[in-house]
Amino acid sequence: MKELFNNVAEHALYVASFFGIIILLFAAAVALEKAAQRVRGGKEPVFQTRKIAVIGMFSAIAMILMLFEFPLPFAPGFYELDFSELPILIGAFAYGPAAGVMMEFIKILLKLCIKGTSTAFVGDLANFVVGCSMILPASVIYAFRKTKKTALLACVAGTLIMTVFGTAFNAVYLLPAFSELYGMPLEAILQMGSEVNPLMKEGSIVSFVAACVAPMNLIKGASVSLLTLLIYKPLSPILKGGNQTVRRKQG
Repeated sequence: MKELFNNVAEHALYVASFFGIIILLFAAAVALEKAAQRVRGGKEPVFQTRKIAVIGMFSAIAMILMLFEFPLPFAPGFYELDFSELPILIGAFAYGPAAGVMMEFIKILLKLCIKGTSTAFVGDLANFVVGCSMILPASVIYAFRKTKKTALLACVAGTLIMTVFGTAFNAVYLLPAFSELYGMPLEAILQMGSEVNPLMKEGSIVSFVAACVAPMNLIKGASVSLLTLLIYKPLSPILKGGNQTVRRKQG
C-alpha cells in the first residue's frame, strides 16, 4: 500500500487526469440512465441495499477474474485475455450504466490496492476506458428497452465499439505510452508482434493493432456477450430481488 501511495504522489498529474476521465464517464452514464428511465416511464432508486451489495460483490469478482489472464497465440506476451467484464456487464444490465462505470472503477481500485501498478497507471487507465467502451454503450442501449432482442443488439454494439475503440486507443495512445514508459523503441514493440503473427506487416503500428489487438478485443467481447446472454435472465430475479415482479419481456 505504501508503494501505491508513492506511485500516486509520483504521478499525481496523471492520476488526477485518470479521475477526471472517471468522473466524466460516470456523469455521462448517469445522464443517459436518467434519459432511459424517462423513456421507459419509470424510476429506480439510486441507492438500494441490494444494489450496493451486488455492485461491491460483482466488482470483487471482476477483480479476481482480472488476475486470471490467458496468453494469445497471435499477440505478444504482454497482451493477455481476461473475462473481468463478464460480472460487470451482468451488473450493468441489472442496475444501469452508472453502476457499470462504478464497477469498472472499483475493479481497478481493488486491483491497485492488492497488486499495485507496474505501468505507472497507464495500463490501469487503459483497462478502465476500454472496459467502459463496451459496458457503457451496451448497458445504455439495454436500459432504453429491456428485451431479449435489445440485449443481443446491446452486446453486439458493445463488442464492436470496444473492438474499434480499443484498437484505435492502442495505436494512438497505449503503445506509444508504453514505449516511453519502458524506454523501448516503438519499433522493438512492433517487432515482437511480427514475430508471433505473420499477418502483421513489419514496422506498421496500424498492422500491429489490426492483427493483434482487434482480434483480442473481438474474442473478449463476443465471449463476455455470449455468457451474459446465457446467464443474465436466470440471475435477473435474484439481482432485482426475489419479491419483485419480473416483466415478461425483460431480458
